[in-house]
Amino acid sequence: MNLFEVQDLIKKFTEDKNINSPVEVRIIDLASEVGELSKEVLKGSNYGNKGFEKTGEWDSEIGDVLFSLICIANQTETNLENCLKCVLDKYEKRFANKGDLGSGR
Repeated sequence: MNLFEVQDLIKKFTEDKNINSPVEVRIIDLASEVGELSKEVLKGSNYGNKGFEKTGEWDSEIGDVLFSLICIANQTETNLENCLKCVLDKYEKRFANKGDLGSGR
């Protein structure tokens, strides 16, 4: 499945379930889901006392973040494939110019 198909699947799901929240709410939801993913990092590393290992909830939390992001893209009519291609091009240029992907100097 490509990103266009994924976006379409999520669009149909949210329309069928009538769960189209305003984009402002979706952004807050995304931040909340990233927070939950961060908690799994803490759990999976014993609060930084060992190397990270995936927790039982890791895949579900990644899915929640992805779902929220796709909903935001759909509501703003943003093509995620184009976004990914653009950012990969940007990172390729940074790496070629600086030897790393960071935006700092």
